[in-house]
Parts: sequence; structure tokens; C-alpha cells
Amino acid sequence: MSANGKADTTILVVDDVAASRYALGAVLRRDGHRVILVASAAEALAELDARHRMGELPDVALVDVGLPDMSGFELCRRIKEAPQTAALPIVHFSAARVAPADRCRGLDAGGEAYLTVPAEPEEIQAVVRAVARGARHRSDAEAEAGHLTRLAETILAVQSARCPRELADAAAAGTDRLTRSPAAAFILGGDGAVHRGLSRRRASASLPDDGAQEAVARLVLRIMSGHVGVRSTVAPAPLWPSGFFQAEAVSGTGPPDGARLALARSREGSAPVCLATPAYAQHPDPDTERLVGRLAHATALAAERLLMYEMERHIALTLQRSFLPTHVPQVPGTEVVVRYEPASSDTEIGGDFYAALPTSGGVLTAIGDVVGHSLDAATVMVEIRHALRAYCVEESDPRKLAHRLDNMLQRYHPDVTATLCLALVDPATGRTRVANAGHIPPLVVSDTGSATYLRAYGPLLGLGLDRPAPTETVLGPTDRLLMVTDGLIETRGTDLAVSMQHLRTVAADAPLGVADLCDTLLACFGHDRDDDIALLALRLTGDH
Repeated sequence: MSANGKADTTILVVDDVAASRYALGAVLRRDGHRVILVASAAEALAELDARHRMGELPDVALVDVGLPDMSGFELCRRIKEAPQTAALPIVHFSAARVAPADRCRGLDAGGEAYLTVPAEPEEIQAVVRAVARGARHRSDAEAEAGHLTRLAETILAVQSARCPRELADAAAAGTDRLTRSPAAAFILGGDGAVHRGLSRRRASASLPDDGAQEAVARLVLRIMSGHVGVRSTVAPAPLWPSGFFQAEAVSGTGPPDGARLALARSREGSAPVCLATPAYAQHPDPDTERLVGRLAHATALAAERLLMYEMERHIALTLQRSFLPTHVPQVPGTEVVVRYEPASSDTEIGGDFYAALPTSGGVLTAIGDVVGHSLDAATVMVEIRHALRAYCVEESDPRKLAHRLDNMLQRYHPDVTATLCLALVDPATGRTRVANAGHIPPLVVSDTGSATYLRAYGPLLGLGLDRPAPTETVLGPTDRLLMVTDGLIETRGTDLAVSMQHLRTVAADAPLGVADLCDTLLACFGHDRDDDIALLALRLTGDH
């Protein structure tokens, strides 16, 4: 349709009077419109239904008020109520004098204008052009709003991605949604890794090999060399490897003759991003290209954040794992078993730690968790563990050790808190002294089928508060001392006391032995956890 609303405009004329119907058709054809003539409301509804199925609805309908099978106002109401024709603009007309109230009925039913015929041809043509132009503007505005809505939803999915692979998948799906063609997304990491996502529209085709992906990476780096921001270009087939859009090519859309690319980089040195669609697909309009460019920019910003987090996470995990041995030193007269399960790769870094240390007063077991999930939390965890190892060379009293660790945190990490449970066990007598700093208290599990939490409580480390005297108990020959981090049992939406009771019940029914106890608890609780899990179990062996 042209700016004046004439060219390529189709007008539906609904009039039961043949002479009037053909006269209106002649006036409209002289103004350059295509015309469809029908004689009743039923014919009009059938025509609209058929044209909707073909995707060829008229641009404007001229409807006589006094149709024989249905009033023009009722026909208008039915057209506007049907979702597929609701946007069709309607002009009512009548050769009879119609009261103002009836004209209002037409407008209330959804009509855009009203004509009294006979009328001058110029007036009829001007009204139709104005209505068609207004409909075109509304359609353009609605299309723009739809584009922006899809872009906003796509950017939300991009910003919600938890890892580079999820980001690539979200960017490819979003590009597909904006362009209505198969799409691929590539995110180039600083370590040479390429994270690729493909939209579902290209499913069922065999994927290109690693060499094709490396060729894309080289092409992206060459195009974006020294460039920051967004770039759009077309990569012909010699440069763009085949296979990424093979599904559409095989289906007969066209040969795989390259790709249309939107590339972005948030700043110099950051990861470049490439959103690709097939060059053989319908050429996008400038608005769509602009939206894909904005999506590429949003993806580049998200990629920078995620890749920095991935690097930080790798450093923290390396640090954390290197200081958490899978086996602990065995002290004569005791058997100590530890189990450690890191959270899934999608979650943040935890600050869980454990230790079993020989001291002058017996074996000191410890388990704790630095509050927070970050590289800083993992670093502080290592500091606490090393400080504890150093302090217990000369001091074995758990209350004094907790006090010294509390002072250390306040001095060097005043904004950090941590939970910690310390238990000093004398292998010869079974005497056990427990100092707890905001952690889940130890559980004493008997081979006779009972399990009891020790009443050991105290404030978190890092708060500078007074610490209660240690809780004392005596472990018997069949008792096992169990210490866990909250990652084992804490579940969102479930009260911790309920989870602790569940843990107590499962532990009481577990098989004999410390290893079997830990493995049973992991099998019961350790699935799909959002936090790291650490368990430490100790029993007396009677060997001295």
C-alpha cells in the first residue's frame, strides 16, 4: 500500500442492490483499488473466511446498513469479534436517511466511518483512502510493538542465562523469533572456546563438524578485529561453512549460500558474539536488522558477565578443591570418613570446609561454611582452615579455638561471617567436647538404632559475641559422631527443623559403620542440591 492508501489496496463492498454495488465498485477502481463485490452479510462472512485461510484479507470493507439477512451494524459486530478479522476497518453507508443514534450504533459496533450515498466520487474515495491509511498506521504500530515485545522477551531470556551455553541457546532462539528463520549463535571465549547455540527451526539436519565451528570463530575474529559495538554483514559460502542451516536448504528453501551476520563486542578485548541467519532466507527489513543488532549487543554484554564469572568460578573451585582433601589423617583409636559433593555446575561457589586434625587433647574434627557464594567466600574458607590448623598445634580446646577464629575474621574480614562446629574427641575415653558457632549441631548415631542431636549452640564466627562453654558427651563403642553442612538437607520452602528431623530418622536407620552412614545419607539427600555438601563421621575403634 502506498502512502496515500491506494496502490495494492483491496476493498470489500457489501451491498444487496446490484446497481449501487457496481457503481461503488466503479468509483473505487477508478481510484486504483482492487474491489470484491458481495450481495449479503452471509456472502461477506464466507468471503472473509476464505480469504483469511489464503492470507489475503481485504484492507477495507464498505458495508450497507440495510442488508436483507443481517443489519450492517450486526455484520460489523461479528467481523470485529472474530480475532482473524478484528483489525479490518469498516465504513458503513446507506442510501436512506439514518438517524444520528443509528450512526452511533455503527461506531459503537466498531465501524471507522459512515457515508450517505449517493455521494460525490471524490468523497467516497477520500474516506476509503483515509480509513485505509489509518489502518496501515495502526498495523505498522502494532507490528513495531510486537517486534519490541519479542525483543524484550528475548533479551530477558538472554539475561537469565546461567552459563555461556545457555546464553548461546537463548540468543539463537531469539534471533529465530525475530527473523522467523533458522538461526545460530556463537560466543567466543577468551580461552579459545566457542559456545554455540542453534534454533529448533534447523533441527533434524546433521551438525557441522568442529572444523566448521573453528572456521566461524576465525571469521568472527577477523571481522571484529579492532572493532567495538555492533556490525552487520553477509558472509558468502566460501567463507561461511555449510551445515548450520542445512535443514532449511534440504527442505527446498534454497541453496546454503552463506549467512547474514550480526556481530557485537561490548568493549575491546571482550568476547565477540555472532548471530547468524541464512542468506537464502527472506531478506529482513531494516527494523528487523536493527532489532537483531540490539539483541547481539545485549548478548555481548551478557557474555562478558558470564565469561568473567566462569573464570572466577574456575579459580575459586580450583582453590576450594585443592584445600579439601578426599581423605583425612587417621588418628589411632578413631576412624574418620569424609564425603564432599560440590553443587551442580550451574550454581555458585560454596564456602564449605572440613578438617580432622590430631592435637594434644585428641582428634579435632571441624566442619563449617563461610556465608556467601563467591571467590571471596572460597578464599576466606581456605584462611579459616589454615588458621585452625595453625592454632591447634598449641591449643586443642574447641571454645578457645572458635574464639581465636572469631577474632581473626573480625580483624581481617570484618564483613564476613561463617558457621563452624568443632568437636574434640579423646580416643581413649570417648570424652567429646563440642563448640558450635551457628552450625547444625553434631548428631550422635548409635548402632542400636537411635540418633540424637547434641545441644551445642553458639553465635556465628565474625560477630565478636561471647561463646558458651563447650557441650560435653561421651561416645560409646557403638556411637558414631556425624557432622554435616546445611547443603545436605536445606530445601527451599521447608523448615530447617523439619529437614533436621528427617536427617535424624534416616541416620538412625542407616547401616553400621561410618562409611555406610555417609553413603546412605548422600544417596537419600544428595540429589540436585543448590549448595555444596560436606559430611564427616567419626567412631572409636578401641586401638591405641
